[in-house]
Amino acid sequence: MLSFTVRAAACLSLAFVAWIALGGAMSIAAPQPRGKFYDVGGRNMRLVCEGPATGSPTVLLEAGAFGFAADWGAVQEALTAQGIRSCAYDRAGMGYSDPGPLPRDGNAIEGDLEKLLAAAGEKGPFVLVGHSMAGMRMPLFAASHADAVVGVVLVDAASPSPDMMKRAETFVRTFVAASRWAARGAALGLYKPLKGTRLGDKIGLPPQASAEKRWAFADKSHNRTAAREVEAWRPAAEQALAAPPYPKSWPVAAVTAGALTPGARAEWKKAQSAPAEASEHGYVRHVEGASHNSLLGRKYAHEIVKAVQFVIANG
Repeated sequence: MLSFTVRAAACLSLAFVAWIALGGAMSIAAPQPRGKFYDVGGRNMRLVCEGPATGSPTVLLEAGAFGFAADWGAVQEALTAQGIRSCAYDRAGMGYSDPGPLPRDGNAIEGDLEKLLAAAGEKGPFVLVGHSMAGMRMPLFAASHADAVVGVVLVDAASPSPDMMKRAETFVRTFVAASRWAARGAALGLYKPLKGTRLGDKIGLPPQASAEKRWAFADKSHNRTAAREVEAWRPAAEQALAAPPYPKSWPVAAVTAGALTPGARAEWKKAQSAPAEASEHGYVRHVEGASHNSLLGRKYAHEIVKAVQFVIANG
């Protein structure tokens, strides 16, 4: 029995070393980036703007944890088809943008975005659209640029409410630990052999955005910065809580992944929908069949477009 255990352990160790060697041997060149780069004080950041400049509000897209401009590829494609201009960007150290100073909390990220938009000459008006952890950052930009914002779309977004943060405490601790391990795995090259699988693109993106997403999935710098952002989850939530709530006159849409069902998930959805419910012009849509990631993909992008159209019509 001991001999079998030793052999099994040796085989597993050999397989692990071989996997690391395979990942290390695979050279993954970054795909040619879409968009343009702007200097934000000695650092370059990428901004991807698509769609016609018609004078209507520009949709400003903020990705969630581990996300960057590529995550919005399908949504930008769908918005452009409806004649709506949109801009997505890579946060500092994410995707193609140069790293920024620590900590990577909400204030730092909002400050970078402000500099990027100024450098690009993007003055709004904006419809703010945020996915997942972006729900912790959007209130900061909305508060400091209230005159340039016409409304908000929350896409399966995290809620900074004290009640939800208390409920999410265990999840946040687990997510922080998992993020750190993800960064270590990327540093070892463990994900390079997997970039062509569904793990590389869980969203369902158009080809060029998918290529960017798959590259970043295996990139150690991208994953390291993403882990640092997740580590700053609680400070980001506290910063968001200190910001004023969205004005009731703003149209606010909440689009969540999956049908509304009883249980703990229903409580989380209630918190996600609360800003829309508090608005004088609220829109709530629970998208059956969609997952947290696939909600951004080609299959469900039209649901986000509908929410954006609602905000523009009522802004």
